[in-house]
Amino acid sequence: MPDIEELKKELEKIETEIANPNNFSDGPKIKKLNNKKTELSKIIEVSENLSRNQKQFIENETMAASSDDADLATMAREENEMISKNIAKLEEELALLLKPKDPNDEKDVIMEIRAGAGGDESGLFAGDLFRMYSRYAEKQGWVIKILNSSPNALNGYKEITFEMVGTGVYSTMKYESGVHRVQRIPETEKQGRIHTSTATVAVLPQAEEVDIEIKKEDLRIDTFAASGPGGQSVNTTMSAVRITHLPTGIVSSCQDQKSQLQNKEQAMKVLRSRIMQAEEEKRQKESSEQRKGQIGTGDRSEKIRTYNFPQDRVTDHRIKQSWSNLEGILNGDVDKIISSLQKESLKISTEAE
Repeated sequence: MPDIEELKKELEKIETEIANPNNFSDGPKIKKLNNKKTELSKIIEVSENLSRNQKQFIENETMAASSDDADLATMAREENEMISKNIAKLEEELALLLKPKDPNDEKDVIMEIRAGAGGDESGLFAGDLFRMYSRYAEKQGWVIKILNSSPNALNGYKEITFEMVGTGVYSTMKYESGVHRVQRIPETEKQGRIHTSTATVAVLPQAEEVDIEIKKEDLRIDTFAASGPGGQSVNTTMSAVRITHLPTGIVSSCQDQKSQLQNKEQAMKVLRSRIMQAEEEKRQKESSEQRKGQIGTGDRSEKIRTYNFPQDRVTDHRIKQSWSNLEGILNGDVDKIISSLQKESLKISTEAE
């Protein structure tokens, strides 16, 4: 158990810093302080709840052992069965909160969803995934902003890139990178046959300018007219921007903003995150031991999950676990899946220590 009084003192210091007018203009610092405040508040809340349950468990045990009233003793033991489950759940939650943090855990993310195998149906599935994450983000109180998109003719997406902003976003969403597979009778299939298609998801911790240095001479910036579904021109001005990082060949495009300057800013935001992620993947490949302690590697070529409509089932292949109510999951009810992945990641990390 952490020292709650020490945590409360630390929380008071952070709240004082947040209230300091000298810090109001320092957005990154305020955000970091608020993230830390949220983290400490949650640890304190769970720790105090755990202490109350443990205290009540001991009191009930003492009552059951010493009481001459058989009914009262039975009630105390029955209550302890429920309290015991609460204690186990709270201990698991606290262990997750106290787990050593990934340096990127508190960062916002840039997510990229791309249609894969399966033609138009894969584009529809990419749209389903975007709506799923949008609704989940709304439930978490996070904000989503589309940075770039390439719709198809069936209200899906060939690809879509968006920003997700909130507290602890990367720590929650990092398990979503990889290949998502859907099995269903598509709207485009008149024969009624079950079709399998895929979409890839990449979750990139959002890199700030201080995280990675990019030299101007290493960039090639091209402008072009923005287009809509099927290549139809929707903008006669050259507002869309494509930026190429010459040393790595990494490319970022943006056309969804109103001006060329806005598109350039968003494209640079995505480019920084892609470069940082590429460096991280290279580092992970050089560290095989670290890869053993991960639920997935963040590699978008890894098949991680199947959404099976005929059987109303979602299966995560990394932890070999399935859930029903597929429609609810696609409507943003992915908490149970992410929670299971976090718990398994904690278990693997604990065993590796």
